[in-house]
Formats: sequence, structure tokens, C-alpha cells
Amino acid sequence: MANLVHLEASNGIAVVTINNPPMNVLSGQVTKELGEVFTQIAEDSNIIVAVIRGEGSRAFMAGADIKEFPYWLEMSKEEVKSMNMESHRVLNFIDNLPKPTIAMLNGITFGGGCELALTCDIRIAEDHAQIGLPEVKLGLFPGGGGTQRLPRLVGEAKAKELMFIGDPLTAEQALQIGLVNAVVPKGEGMEAALAMAKKMAGYSLQALTRIKKAVNEGNDKSFDEGLEIEADLFADIFGTEDVREGVQAFIEKRSPSFKHK
Repeated sequence: MANLVHLEASNGIAVVTINNPPMNVLSGQVTKELGEVFTQIAEDSNIIVAVIRGEGSRAFMAGADIKEFPYWLEMSKEEVKSMNMESHRVLNFIDNLPKPTIAMLNGITFGGGCELALTCDIRIAEDHAQIGLPEVKLGLFPGGGGTQRLPRLVGEAKAKELMFIGDPLTAEQALQIGLVNAVVPKGEGMEAALAMAKKMAGYSLQALTRIKKAVNEGNDKSFDEGLEIEADLFADIFGTEDVREGVQAFIEKRSPSFKHK
């Protein structure tokens, strides 16, 4: 069976491409391969940032593979929950990857595709992209973390509206509510994503990892608890080689050469 998720890496940047034609749906195989690929990214010390995209220009990912649903209908509640929790394991792994992640939304981004994009730190949408959680139209609701991640990003009321109604947003509408970080013309998404990734890859992974950890962990804490997390990580980073290099480079008026140590 051919792989449906492909990984290419160079110059500190990993590009993950989902190639499950025609609409790059989130099948069981795609979920499994995403877990494998992002495990490689996590373990590769040469990779600083990851970009994920869908093959072609029609879809980033058009949701779950509905052809698999009839099998789910025959499963027990316990079996469905177990399968769903395995999907959560993979999506949570991507969400908590100790490296920045960028989703490049190059077309339809529905259901599980939207939920995958929500696990990433940054979302860049091409202007023809449509983004939404239409599960309610099938008598379902988002089961890939959408009910938890979307409200934390755009607010409870707006998230409920999007899930209750199920209609997609345009890229510009998604930008207005903070669901995506930027909108670019069709065909220019990878250029924009790689430009951002290149800038990140020039910084210290020690700093990038701690930024992500402080934000992710502090997001569910009180303000004072969040400051405690930040202070601990801030003190910790002064023990790294990269902070010494960064400070010395500033004093010597040169560009730092980070070793990610």
C-alpha cells in the first residue's frame, strides 16, 4: 500500500504533504502515517519547524473518510471511543510537538481537516480556501478535538455558531475571527509558509520550544500560574548554549549562529 503522507526536510524545515486523492481525506491510514511522520520530525534534531499541506489545489483536507463510517456504525460504543482516542493521540502529539508547526490551507479544510489545522501553531490560507466544521449536517459533531480547540482560539460563542450551523467560512472570514493568521493568493501559500518557516528556522529551537510550551501550558492555567511556568522556563533557558551565543553575538554586533543546544 502506497504511503499517503510524505515528508521532505531540508535547511531545518520539514514539509509534510497529505496525498490521498481526490480530497486528501483523513482516513485511518492517513491518521496512522501522520503519527509516524510527526514522530520522525520530533526525533530529528536537524528539523526546527514543520509545514503541513494537502497535495494539489483543491483541498488541504476535506474531512474524515466518510466511506469508513458504515463500519463505525457496527462498532460498540467502547470500540468507537477507543478508535477516536487513538486519533486524539495523534492529533495531540502534533499539537504538543516541541517545534513550531504551520498549516498551509490550500483549498477545502473541512471537519477533520479543520481539526488537524487547529493542532498547528500557525495557519496560512490561500484565498480560495473554505474552512469549517460541517459534521452537524450528518447528524454528527466534531470528534477530532474541534469542540475543545476551536473555542480556545476564536471564543466560545463563535465556535458554537460555526459548529451549530455547519456552514464554511471563506479565508477572509476566517482571518477576521483569528482562525487563520494570514490569507494569500491562490498558489502562493507554500511560498508564504516557507518564508515564515525559514525565519523561524534561523532562531534557536531552545527558545522556540519554550515559547510554545509556555503558551500551551499556560493557556489552561490562571494568569499567576502561567507566569510561574514562564519564569521557570525563562530561568531554564539561561543554561543553554544558544542564549550565550545570542547574547555574545548581540554584543559583538553580528548574527548569532545557533546550535539548538
